[in-house]
Amino acid sequence: MKFVRWFLGRIILLLDFVFTPRSKKRPSDEQQKLDAHTQNLKLYQFRACPFCVKVRRAIKREGLKIETRDAKNNPQFREELAQQGGKVKVPCLRIEQDNQVTWLYESSDIVSYLEKLEKAA
Repeated sequence: MKFVRWFLGRIILLLDFVFTPRSKKRPSDEQQKLDAHTQNLKLYQFRACPFCVKVRRAIKREGLKIETRDAKNNPQFREELAQQGGKVKVPCLRIEQDNQVTWLYESSDIVSYLEKLEKAA
């Protein structure tokens, strides 16, 4: 079973690499404003997770700069996700606004949030 998961994960990563979406092109002042909005966002993810790939593709498509944190291979990020987020479930977007931290789970919810963020900026 472990081999099947590993093999499927490699296929997912290959397809993601081959069919990577293009980023939106914006004027530099708009991009800087958007980058300022996203500087306090962190995506906790596993590289080969299909739902994480979905979120990363949305980030790329929208041209956002969001730090990704590998919660599978980095024990510190995994511990942060468990302790602060409440559970080790990915993808998870850590949103820090006005000294408050919100943890957003579910790939569709994260993609919706990112699309709204892009429109608001």
